[in-house]
Amino acid sequence: MLRYRDFFPMAASTTKTAGLGKGFQFGDNLPLGILITNTDGECLYSNIAYQKLCGKSAHALIGSHWSEVIHPEDRDMAIRQWRAAVSGNDSFLYEVRLTSANGDIVWIRRNAALMTDQIPGDGYVHTIEDISTYKIHEQARVDAEEALFEAEQRAQVTLDSIGDAVLSTDTEGQVSYMNAVAETLTGFNRKEAVGRPLNEIFNVVDAKTHKPITDPARRAIETASIVALEANALLITKEGGRLAIEDSAAPIHNRHGVIIGAVIVFRDVQFSRETASRMAYLAHHDDLTGLHNRNAFYERFKQSEALAQRHKKYMGLLFIDLDNFKDTNDMFGHDYGDAILTKLADRLRTYVRATDTICRYGGDEFVILLSEIDQPGHAFAIADKIREAASKPIVIDDHDLVLKLSIGVSVYPEDGETADELLRKADVAMYLIKKMNRQSVIRNPVKISENRNDWPTGWDRRRSGARPPS
Repeated sequence: MLRYRDFFPMAASTTKTAGLGKGFQFGDNLPLGILITNTDGECLYSNIAYQKLCGKSAHALIGSHWSEVIHPEDRDMAIRQWRAAVSGNDSFLYEVRLTSANGDIVWIRRNAALMTDQIPGDGYVHTIEDISTYKIHEQARVDAEEALFEAEQRAQVTLDSIGDAVLSTDTEGQVSYMNAVAETLTGFNRKEAVGRPLNEIFNVVDAKTHKPITDPARRAIETASIVALEANALLITKEGGRLAIEDSAAPIHNRHGVIIGAVIVFRDVQFSRETASRMAYLAHHDDLTGLHNRNAFYERFKQSEALAQRHKKYMGLLFIDLDNFKDTNDMFGHDYGDAILTKLADRLRTYVRATDTICRYGGDEFVILLSEIDQPGHAFAIADKIREAASKPIVIDDHDLVLKLSIGVSVYPEDGETADELLRKADVAMYLIKKMNRQSVIRNPVKISENRNDWPTGWDRRRSGARPPS
């Protein structure tokens, strides 16, 4: 125990005026705040350093409780710890805020030790250290750690959210990180992967020879540049599965520019190929019926035209419109209408060759391109078969439905040599049939009249997308 009388001889007095004599000169010279209290916590003595911290004189402090200068938010907790220390004749150590007389708030570390000469309960000597600077640095450190943690969490969420697999290594080729997609593709989780050699986790072989492929991370580190994985690479998963992948690797530099590892970004090529294939399909096909769309029609027309010219053949073009489709669609709903279009598309497929092209031109309009026919009449024969087939009932949602089609026909090269010209003439023929309410097929009605005033009333040129004849 501290023999306080060796340093503060006059503090042995129990009077509250103690501490004003020569015996306290040593305590006043200490840079550390000193306070002596009785067991009730009332001040018997304070040195100059403590008085400066509190902003109070020695006379003002004498008899006051040491907790009066503690910040209100910290006071209750400090008093509870003090009482626990006193009741057990134990020391008291606590970091707390002190409020000076001028309102300044100072962080202090208060240490109170029991003073006794083998006689318990005489009082306590308190040492008070200003730790404000330490607290500022500590808070800065905590803030920095929190900011770093948030940045790491943000990076983790970002890397786990992207669609590509990400895996990094140190300069020794050991795995240091992998994101969720990398876990899925390799079959290894992060805990079992980190610290292991890359080739155990990222086992990549040539698709043809099944020999190991050069480590892309090592190549990136050695060349200090971005490198791509060799073509036809297969990733061998933890369970022995094989995935076709493509990837790239890049060196990782620290803030001093020194290479400290590499990062590999890879993806399942099968998914990429399927996506690309799906996009290519949608670019040339109607999503509802699976038939070719307008873009595909024009491409197929060029191919068929070249063959027709080479083999001196004809081509037929059928422009088909489903009568009263709008009324049916409005009455029964779009799902019902879609079912009708799908059924019609299936029937159209059965009446054309594999070399012919069926196109959903728009809405309820279809175009069939008959490639390399021997006689123009063949196009009209196919049109009659399609019209007759459509007259057979189809069942949709327990409803028997008979389709009625209007079909216009044009023939290459007699009725035109371009796709737009043949479409225009077949379109006009189809609308003439619709106008005259006939079941037969009219060939090349444009020859009937080139005068726009003679065209059928109500012909909506925008509906078909075809340009009017010039």
